[in-house]
Amino acid sequence: MFGALTLAFGDWRDAIFLFILLANSGIGIAQELRAKRALDRLAALVAPRASVVRDGNPREVAVEEVVPGDLLRLAAGDQVVADGRLTQSFGLALDESILSGEAQPVVRTVGDEVQSGSFAVEGAGSYTVTAVGSESYAGRITGEAREFRHPRSPLELTLNRLLLALVVVLAPLALVLGFALWERDASIREAVTTAVAGAVTLIPEGLILLAALTYAAASTRMARRGALAQQLNAVESLASVDVICLDKTGTLTEAGLRVTGLEPAAGVTREELARRLGGYAAASPTRNGTLEAIAEAFGAPPAELPSGHVPFSSRWRWSALSLGGESLVLGAPELFPLGGLAAAATRESRSGRRVVALGRSPAGLDADGTLPDGLVALGLVYLGEELRPDTRRTVQFLRDEGIELKVISGDAPETVAAIARDAGIAVERVADGSSGGEPDLAATVVGRISPEGKRRFVEGLRDEGRYVAMVGDGVNDVPALKAARLGIAQGTGSQMARSVADVVLVRGDFAAVPAMVAEGRNILRNVQRVTKLFVAKSAFAAFLILSIGLTETEYPLLPRHLTLAAGLTIGIPSFFLALAPSAGPWQAPRFLREVARFAIPAGTAAGLGVLSAYLFSLNVVDLPLVEARTVATTVLVAVGLYLVLALEAAGRRRGVAVSALCVALFALFAAVLAWHASRAFFELAVPGAWGVVAALGGTALAISGLALTDERFVPQLRVRV
Repeated sequence: MFGALTLAFGDWRDAIFLFILLANSGIGIAQELRAKRALDRLAALVAPRASVVRDGNPREVAVEEVVPGDLLRLAAGDQVVADGRLTQSFGLALDESILSGEAQPVVRTVGDEVQSGSFAVEGAGSYTVTAVGSESYAGRITGEAREFRHPRSPLELTLNRLLLALVVVLAPLALVLGFALWERDASIREAVTTAVAGAVTLIPEGLILLAALTYAAASTRMARRGALAQQLNAVESLASVDVICLDKTGTLTEAGLRVTGLEPAAGVTREELARRLGGYAAASPTRNGTLEAIAEAFGAPPAELPSGHVPFSSRWRWSALSLGGESLVLGAPELFPLGGLAAAATRESRSGRRVVALGRSPAGLDADGTLPDGLVALGLVYLGEELRPDTRRTVQFLRDEGIELKVISGDAPETVAAIARDAGIAVERVADGSSGGEPDLAATVVGRISPEGKRRFVEGLRDEGRYVAMVGDGVNDVPALKAARLGIAQGTGSQMARSVADVVLVRGDFAAVPAMVAEGRNILRNVQRVTKLFVAKSAFAAFLILSIGLTETEYPLLPRHLTLAAGLTIGIPSFFLALAPSAGPWQAPRFLREVARFAIPAGTAAGLGVLSAYLFSLNVVDLPLVEARTVATTVLVAVGLYLVLALEAAGRRRGVAVSALCVALFALFAAVLAWHASRAFFELAVPGAWGVVAALGGTALAISGLALTDERFVPQLRVRV
């Protein structure tokens, strides 16, 4: 609006801020496109895939290659990528919340329709595709939110509150200025020029663009490390995390399992136990990591197809098959009458092994989570997990940064605690989540916890005011990933976990998290400091409006002067400093108050320096208006660069770099004054002796006033403590 008014009624040169905004927007768009290309390359690595059966052979294909008539297989964690009708169902339950809003999984049987956009959370099945792409149910929904999104990050919320506060405070000032111009019957040209100079300066127009630029740049840097930020603010949000909840398998440890031992029950030989385990794994229509490890260790062709099947569920912690007239059950050892095996199960759990029991029963199976009657244990199988290579180093970094780590897993508490201690986590309290009661939020390790238990645990921490991140890879982690303020999924995890996460570790590398924390805290430090410069400009504008804007004296600065000064003292420095490495506190308490404590004195001092030099030039030594405005612009540039130096010169090396930047920018301003064409464009003049005296006096007044009243306005050229 102000740009249009200037072009219509004022001097077009005073609308240069429009071109600056367009250039900034172009830079921002280019940076975001660059980030998008990098993220798209990573996204292709974790995009949903479909398991299609063609010519009797299963194969993995891209979603866009699926056509009507294809037979697709579904396993827990897979996304339904097309509409279809079920031809097989082994306890299949779908999460259809994206489509219907229903939070609880819906059980689907043979003949039922399935719709794209839903996810398999339990069991397995197959379906024949009836519609794909735009013809599918999800494709026909207009305006349907198909993506889960977490709340805005702390920095976004803070900037929103800041902008709201500025609007509340500064809008009345703009109205007062307009009324004053109308009251003194100013010409339309003068009114437009003064109103634009006053009102546009009130607005920190580049602040949000700067934040978006830093997000895009950080996302690009993290993409090179193999971390896909599915929400642009995710890297910054991670910097605010004070507690991380971790799933054990696939996060602290490698995703794969290996069988480390067998313990047959009395009357059962090791050979018989191994044979039954191999037959069970081979006959099962669905496999998880445990069955994959058993199949690899005791592989055998299935002697017969199972007549009944209960797929594994995190809710009941067992799976079962009906084979040879009896039911075989594989699950958590505490569900079985172990007898003499109990001591061995406890011993191996405490050593960090995953322990699974195999049992048999003459009774049939019910797919309702009820164990068959007459269950007899056949033996135990022990599975080992390897810590990821950089797990200990990553854990130590997070602990050093003051981030609390909690491990929540479906495995036995003793097993989880042993792995946590091995990873370097200080295990102070271990809890058993199998009861399903209120979560023990003080526990460092929680074992035998259900997916809903994980969600309640994360929600409990969040309700206490903690900023919670959840790291997981399986379907059982999805409720907690949704509940956390920041969800991080492993790229090797389930499609469902990846779809709801804010960040996907494409290579499944937990060691990428420290770099993300450091990157996020770098963003927070830089943007928080640069914000003070933008708000100081608003405070300066408010001071000028209240001091001289309400009088009949010519306004000391034209819009083009303010654009030049803002570009040299805020725009260019902010662009470099917001992306530069930094050190020091990353989270300022009561940030808006900190901004005000810097910006109001800084803006007021700059206003006093500019106004005193301008009035001295105009009324005491009778300089022409053009030269008086040149003096005012010079003081504003000099004080603005001093504020950059005071705010950013933290440490010797950074102090030298920032000092060099400020000298270069003032030299650029001197070049504008020296070159006739630029001087004429900006309506400036080469100052004479009295102009130089006035500029030096106004600058000295502003800087000395700041330095003598508060040490934060003195450049810290030594390393900050």
